[in-house]
Amino acid sequence: MAAEDPSPVALRSERMMAFFQVAFTRTFQGSFTALRVAKWGLPQVPPGRPAIILMNHPGWWDGVLVMLMMRRFFLDRPGFTPMDAAALEKYRFMKKLGVFGVEQGTARGAVRFLQTAKQVLEDPRHTLWMNAPGRFADVRERPVPLAPGVTRLAEIAPDALIIPQAMEYLHWSEKRGEALIAFGPPLDARELLAMDRNSRTEHIRAACTAVMDRLAEDAISRDPQRFEIAVEGRKGMGGFYGTWQYARALLRGQRHDPRHETRGQTGA
Repeated sequence: MAAEDPSPVALRSERMMAFFQVAFTRTFQGSFTALRVAKWGLPQVPPGRPAIILMNHPGWWDGVLVMLMMRRFFLDRPGFTPMDAAALEKYRFMKKLGVFGVEQGTARGAVRFLQTAKQVLEDPRHTLWMNAPGRFADVRERPVPLAPGVTRLAEIAPDALIIPQAMEYLHWSEKRGEALIAFGPPLDARELLAMDRNSRTEHIRAACTAVMDRLAEDAISRDPQRFEIAVEGRKGMGGFYGTWQYARALLRGQRHDPRHETRGQTGA
């Protein structure tokens, strides 16, 4: 890491994290019905070891979901995440949120990323969040893409646990979308180090694919009972139609339920 680049560990501000948690939660709630985590896919992160959350990267909302997950599932684990260095300069406040810049597409950028990641993961309380493909990738793309640096993570942090994590965005029966997440079983970095790099890559790819495929099955089921709600969003149409529905229920002496579908598996 260049001498002029401040450490993301030193820059991170817990006060700023708490403030933007509120802001990101409100932003999410305006566009989604809920952030749902699969009941089988709650995070398993034993204490005393650094963790690497290896995510797929399906859309723009991923960064918001990372912030929400950090504060709901990993509050006692300071989180850090890489971002394109040029883009980060447009959102410099994010450096206070554990985000650090990575120069894309250069050997120098790759080296600095690994140096920074190693520094972050030296503390067993820390968590590094990073997208596995290194680019946006559709959840249906197979084989699941992996950026070259993913294979090196076990080498720079042999004490770490690597946890595959999947995200999906979709619509069921409500106006606003659903955000679904699931975490897979941890991979031990030392066990990965015992493999050659090609075998290690395929082992990581298989773990990422497994959690993405299982989450896809739950998404297809359209059954909210398979999930726990991590963040409650807004239901119903809103606007003039929502106001009219509320007034009609009030006049009838009924409790207003804003959901489009109130029975069956898709409406909760």
